[in-house]
Amino acid sequence: MSNRPAASTQREKIAILGGGIGSLAAAWHLSSVPGWQDRYDITVYQQGWRLGGKGASGRNALHGQRIEEHGLHTLFGFYGNTFALMRAAYDRLGRAPGAPLATWRDAFKAHDYVALADATAVGQRPWRIVFPALPGEPGLGAPVTMWQMAMTLLGWIGRWLDELASLQDVDVQGNGAARSYRLLSALARTMPDDSRKHQLHQHALLAQALDGMRARVRSTWRELSPAGEELRRLRVCLETGSTVLQGLFADGVFINGFDTINGTDLRAWLAKHGGDPELCIDSAPVRAAYDLVFAYQDGDFARPTAEAGTMLRGMLRLMFGYKGSIIFKMQAGMGDTVFTPLYEVLAGRGVKFRFFHRVEELVPDGDDVAAIRMTRQVTLRHGRYNPLVRVRGLDCWPAAPDYAQIDPAQAVLLQEREVDLESYWTSWPELYRRQFGQPLPEVLLERGRDFDKVVFGIPVGSLAALCPRLLAASAPLKAASEQLRTVATQACQVWLDRSLAQAGWTHQPGGQHPVLAGFSQPYGIWAPLDHLLAREDWPPAQQPESVSYFCGTLPMPSYPPQADHGYPARARMLAKEGAIELLAQRIGDLWPSAMQAGGFAWHWLSDPMQREGVARFDAQYWRANVDPSERYVLCAAGTAQYRLASDGAGFANLFLAGDWLKTGLDAGCIEAAVMGGMQASRAICGVPERIDGEVDA
Repeated sequence: MSNRPAASTQREKIAILGGGIGSLAAAWHLSSVPGWQDRYDITVYQQGWRLGGKGASGRNALHGQRIEEHGLHTLFGFYGNTFALMRAAYDRLGRAPGAPLATWRDAFKAHDYVALADATAVGQRPWRIVFPALPGEPGLGAPVTMWQMAMTLLGWIGRWLDELASLQDVDVQGNGAARSYRLLSALARTMPDDSRKHQLHQHALLAQALDGMRARVRSTWRELSPAGEELRRLRVCLETGSTVLQGLFADGVFINGFDTINGTDLRAWLAKHGGDPELCIDSAPVRAAYDLVFAYQDGDFARPTAEAGTMLRGMLRLMFGYKGSIIFKMQAGMGDTVFTPLYEVLAGRGVKFRFFHRVEELVPDGDDVAAIRMTRQVTLRHGRYNPLVRVRGLDCWPAAPDYAQIDPAQAVLLQEREVDLESYWTSWPELYRRQFGQPLPEVLLERGRDFDKVVFGIPVGSLAALCPRLLAASAPLKAASEQLRTVATQACQVWLDRSLAQAGWTHQPGGQHPVLAGFSQPYGIWAPLDHLLAREDWPPAQQPESVSYFCGTLPMPSYPPQADHGYPARARMLAKEGAIELLAQRIGDLWPSAMQAGGFAWHWLSDPMQREGVARFDAQYWRANVDPSERYVLCAAGTAQYRLASDGAGFANLFLAGDWLKTGLDAGCIEAAVMGGMQASRAICGVPERIDGEVDA
């Protein structure tokens, strides 16, 4: 039985653990309820000096106030809940006209240019795609339905058939492919937009028609002269698009939901529905999809895993469910564009923030969380920490704590030993004990005194470390902790004294640089983000010409005990070695002019110290995201069933938030994390009533 205290007329105290986007989305919606100050007392507890979680960024004051990220971050145009949140935050922030990033439109700019790394006989070649602008604005109006996305894909299949007919005068009319397409398209477009009203036999007919069309299209390929690049890519589009849509119809997915096929890996599902091994199953679009969600067990590229339903749902939304543009690029660091506005508005509303509070354990009592053990990492000189710094008129998060606000003796030790207060493996507790003769101060939050409800906004990878007694008492929470796998990632940023065009990438439609996926591992994703240089503050003599971001999976089969304080440095060295190998051996596929006699042009790397050769890489930025709270949550085949609703942990006063919940998106991204935070708020106060994308229909 619970020893829960009797109800009180006082404000209900809500402790939000972690400062990632899921936690802040929960805080936002809880504090948007009219009269919330009379109902709730909300406090966010965050280890270290900044908010952001896996989306945190920092400004490095020693290197031109450059932006240093956990990885490459963009917002996709189908992120309706995220954009609604950010629009509201910027509107409420009310920055003066002309101020840096005054509105959400200033902070997030439409981007249409995507590239896929396409493996050919002569190496990887970019497959450049400019997506069309679509009606609407993200975050406004009703979301695009899954059936509408299916009809958009069906329309593209028709366009690809027309292109095939014109490319080499192929007779798709004569062999019946075009006729099959017209019949199935006519049938599909007579069906209501609400796919729950469809009949399985109707979808079976559509699947048969698509299968027949695909067979007839394949027969035309044998008539063609040796395939050129344009024709091969058209074949990939037709083969992959028709296989996906045929399989979704055949399995009744639009009627029964995408979860019904989640027990199968995406590639195995494509094979089940007859996808061609080269043109579909191992095609550039499919490889890029796996890279996009880091879909490799333990980071092992020989063990890809991604559940079919989650992947197909996500890819349909990404490619056919966006509003405006497929991508919106942030115009400063993610911390600056996303977390600063949320922090400033929430703090102005009265939400409290406690920095340097590291959660150690949640302690249950019956069906409640009864206590939360924390350590206070530092002693603040003035009791309250002001976390932001101003860079070129914009409030930003620094890459290191403001030591001037910390007790001087502690600040000196932190700086001398280069202590990382955000690391799971930090040596700080031992250093502190040796230096000051006592452990770090413990903060014990007790139910009924310090909190009534808990929002756990810390990622699933931390459950085993922070909630062992909760896991022992809750089978669903234990299953989520054990079955939802995580993977380490790595990222590097490279500042060049040359422009992208000088490096050899000259295709820039509308002046846009690409976002590229599917490149050779371990750094499979690349994006030049030169527009961010204007938000940094380099001395004129050190101003770089361009900056590129790379990220990918970090192979890591196991993780050492918490006492192994040297592990993060070893992991960072792996990330550095991979980045140097990328430049030395493989970057020529993207930057051909950077490969000169003797290898990569190391002197192109921006380095204020003007070192020689590969040593110039030391002036760049790289990181290994290995902490339990930093690792990416996989959508491995068969794991969606273990994702929980916000109130599904089995404790009456515990509410979960984050991208590892059962959100209806079920993949690691900012949109899923926002949806998880919205779920937490709804479970506590009933707001918001609706979360876009939570169901397939």
